[in-house]
Amino acid sequence: MISVIIPTFNEEENIAQCLVSLSHQTVPRSEYEIIVVDGGSKDKTCEIAGKYADKVFTQTSKKVGGARNDGIMASKGDITATTDADCILPPDWIKRITHDFLDPTVVQVYGPVYPIEEGLGNKFSLLLANTFSRIGYYSRTFYYTLGCNTAFRKQAIINAGMYRCIDAGDDLEIAMRIKDQGKIRFDGRLKVGFSMRRYQQYGTFNSLYEWLYIVAHGGETSKYAYTQKKYK
Repeated sequence: MISVIIPTFNEEENIAQCLVSLSHQTVPRSEYEIIVVDGGSKDKTCEIAGKYADKVFTQTSKKVGGARNDGIMASKGDITATTDADCILPPDWIKRITHDFLDPTVVQVYGPVYPIEEGLGNKFSLLLANTFSRIGYYSRTFYYTLGCNTAFRKQAIINAGMYRCIDAGDDLEIAMRIKDQGKIRFDGRLKVGFSMRRYQQYGTFNSLYEWLYIVAHGGETSKYAYTQKKYK
């Protein structure tokens, strides 16, 4: 079984399309479970999620990394995948993840993203991000893994110490530790629809600068608005 973990906070406008896409996969629904870990939403996020997910509960650990950790520990699957509430998953997402883990030496799999919203600027921004990700992977210098499109062997991520509970960069930082557990694989066909709403709200270059600043300073800061998704 594959367990899909989705952290949420006040996502009533987006969570349904994410869960509908996740519910219509090319593999039987019995082969994967959906776990929504909520950061204390004040809207109808949990009510909507309850119509699709196998488990919906409030996180006890801090920040988005902690929400993912809570979901992993509550999961039944040997493989745990993570995505975001405002993403759209392709119908073969689960199937591709399953195929990638047929190699027993692989401990983490990740893939590229494409913008849900229209616009050349959005396409160009994610083209750069995907190119950056491929360069890092094929040069084996870094792994630009995103929490919206990645999967792990459950025991490997537990052995690696799981996600750090920080404001940003937890999804990249974990790859630096889990690579000691086995192989990391980039699958170019494992594509996920990614919402550019925060980049549009704060500005692409502003958001990227703020994100890089936070990552460079160890993931901890209260200075910037970009990361203010209140996961506890």
